[in-house]
Amino acid sequence: MVIQRVIPRVALLINHSTTLNKAYNSRNVVLRLISTSQCNFAERYFTKKHEWVEVEGKIGIVGISDYAQSALGDVVYAQLPDVDSVLSQKDECGALESVKAASELYSPVSGRVVEKNESVEETPSLINTSCYDKGWLFKVELTNDKEITALMNESQYKEFLKSDEHH
Repeated sequence: MVIQRVIPRVALLINHSTTLNKAYNSRNVVLRLISTSQCNFAERYFTKKHEWVEVEGKIGIVGISDYAQSALGDVVYAQLPDVDSVLSQKDECGALESVKAASELYSPVSGRVVEKNESVEETPSLINTSCYDKGWLFKVELTNDKEITALMNESQYKEFLKSDEHH
């Protein structure tokens, strides 16, 4: 995102620089700047219990929100659902423990667990340092993609966090 702001500024500086313009124009050099745009990532959906799911095709990647990991504190133990477990939406499917609290983990969607993040089981602190990237918890093959409509998108979740309802 920073690069997107810097490239146009550099282009303006180069175009307004008389020394560079004379050097480039005298040699008929064409200056091309490559711009990057933000990739369209899969949208993340949230539950009222602060789990999230990011859907890529028929696979949902599940984790807990930044708010949840912050509220838990330093996570020291993660019990994740086993591969091939069949889950229904809102099923309790694991637990997270921190130095100050323990919390059940609920599945935001229905499906069959196809992978669990063994790195998180070995190093639970990944949830605190990278809850949306390296700290994901498990992947599930969705059996009912319509369940996503019952979840909150990112902006709805941010509004939910501002309300008293989430406490």
